[in-house]
Amino acid sequence: MGADHREKGHGRGALLLIGGSVAMLILSFASVPLYRAFCSATGFGGTTQVAKLAPAKPGERSIGVRFDANVARDLPWRFEPETPRIVVRTGETATIYYKVVNLSDQETSGVAAYNVSPDQAGAYFDKLACFCFSEQKLAPHESAEWPVVFFLDPALEADETMRHVEEITLSYSFFASKKPKEAKPKEAASGVKPKT
Repeated sequence: MGADHREKGHGRGALLLIGGSVAMLILSFASVPLYRAFCSATGFGGTTQVAKLAPAKPGERSIGVRFDANVARDLPWRFEPETPRIVVRTGETATIYYKVVNLSDQETSGVAAYNVSPDQAGAYFDKLACFCFSEQKLAPHESAEWPVVFFLDPALEADETMRHVEEITLSYSFFASKKPKEAKPKEAASGVKPKT
């Protein structure tokens, strides 16, 4: 009877171990979207907020906002803010533009990563419109101006950690989009040459 009891205990232990491993695997795949959702909701790590409407009335403070632009080495773009710095009053909507040029002879596309610093400002930096919400494509040597429409939430005035913040930096880094795999020609896929 002791041997049967030990075998059942080992079987339960093995099932718990397998179940725990499967749960850890599922959590590892879910962690990135969960972390992104957490950052978007709280502004953690300087993640900006997305808003649909600006506040009904402005706040009291004015804060400097500096604009930063970076491009990964494998993306042949020149990317820069038209205005490097502005001063905005909390609750007031501001629009700034970034200039971009595709320096290559091919169509290229990129996706922007973005954040604000100091990190605690992310919870109060609200974007109404931004090129950073989707992949951007540029034809060979095409240039464009992309707007960012934003406001600083007046609620930051009540946050003790924001009391001595005089300037916020909005930073963008563009990375090349992954190229889709090209479909194989029918000849290569089927092994049959088309009739000419």
